[in-house]
Amino acid sequence: MHYDVVIIGAGPGGIFSAYELIKLNPDLKISVIESGYELKKRHCPIDGVKVKSCIGCKVCSIMNGFGGAGAFSDGKYNITNDYGGSLYEFIGRDKALELMNYVDDINTSNGGKDTHLFSTAGTPLKKICMQNGLTLLEASVRHLGTDINYIVLENLYDKLKDKVDFKFETKVNNIEKTDSGYIVNYGEDEKKDECTYCIVSVGRSGSSWMGRICEELKIPTKSNRVDIGVRVELPAEIFSDITDELYEGKIVYRTQKFEDLVRTFCMNPRGAVVNENTNGIITVNGHSFEGEDLKTGNTNFALLVSKHFSEPFKDSNGYGESIARLSNMLGGGVILQRFGDLERGRRSTQKRIDEGTVRPTLSATPGDLSLVLPKRILDAIIEMVYALDKIAPGTANDDTLLYGVEVKFYNMEVELSDKLEPCHKNLFVIGDGSGVTHSLSHASASGVYVAREICERNA
Repeated sequence: MHYDVVIIGAGPGGIFSAYELIKLNPDLKISVIESGYELKKRHCPIDGVKVKSCIGCKVCSIMNGFGGAGAFSDGKYNITNDYGGSLYEFIGRDKALELMNYVDDINTSNGGKDTHLFSTAGTPLKKICMQNGLTLLEASVRHLGTDINYIVLENLYDKLKDKVDFKFETKVNNIEKTDSGYIVNYGEDEKKDECTYCIVSVGRSGSSWMGRICEELKIPTKSNRVDIGVRVELPAEIFSDITDELYEGKIVYRTQKFEDLVRTFCMNPRGAVVNENTNGIITVNGHSFEGEDLKTGNTNFALLVSKHFSEPFKDSNGYGESIARLSNMLGGGVILQRFGDLERGRRSTQKRIDEGTVRPTLSATPGDLSLVLPKRILDAIIEMVYALDKIAPGTANDDTLLYGVEVKFYNMEVELSDKLEPCHKNLFVIGDGSGVTHSLSHASASGVYVAREICERNA
């Protein structure tokens, strides 16, 4: 079949590309190809009772499907250029913020209107952080929550499903360049669709696929970073001064020992810790909900250390994968350790976890993270815990829980123009799959940006 636009991936970038294309030109013929399931079919079998850990589904419903990896996330849209990617380097700071606010308007008009928009503007916490060697990054944060985020996605899908050809449970094999556009080859039976414009929005889970496509199409790339660390879980009251005002505080610390940067990431007040499956590797993440009936007594957040590599080793993701696989080998999945046990150089046991004051929200294997994480990364995390203890006393309590490992894989950064095109005209690479964006808001904004560019060219 011939389409005006084929979109590969139904994550935030793909969804907002399709939304904006249909809005600006309803006559466009558009296809969206997605390896995962449609939204209503996405379901993780882990229920905490019969199924307590990842069983290795053929397609991970947490990571793939309509809505992408963000569908069951905390639904936080961070409106800022301070973090979440470098989209502003390509399209400008003002344009990036304009598009992120536009995405926010769409989300609020599709089920998120009663959710809260938090802001760091004028907060006294910024001064308190500076006085203790920490830096609070500035942002406005729209918190949809996992539950409201799902409703927003449902509403967006309802608006798109009759105007766009969605092909779920379908993997794209390759992309071929032609004189008039592109041929997208997909499925086990090698079907082919032709298109004038092709948008690639495969997300982090498509990193290895994206690397192969770039090699085949001779698209220049450069190595990106990998973030490695743990997820911290503690009583919600300890961080309530921060979360009640800001919901999520993005806090950065430079360690005294090695001057490495450690940051908080994905803070989930009264949320739950969850598993993630990325290409068969089990890592940890966190969710939280807007509805009061779904809240827990704990708050969780990640502590991540960024690592960049150059000559002779450039495979940042491979490094992160090797650490995650070691955790899987030792713990059968995610490893759980009390902070007090880590400091005393002993593994946690189920008995010590049960005797602690913090009830874990994820069933994980008690163990010793020092056998998994490199010393430099572990030292940085421990330093950060004590630094946070100065602004949120109780963070460094013995019973604070650490889940490992948490790894944020980033695609290699694709060499792109200011139109988010690589070296091939009318091929666009957006979202986290580009290595340029690292958040829901930036990925969504990049989708809107290329959709507008396509409509201008097609006018």
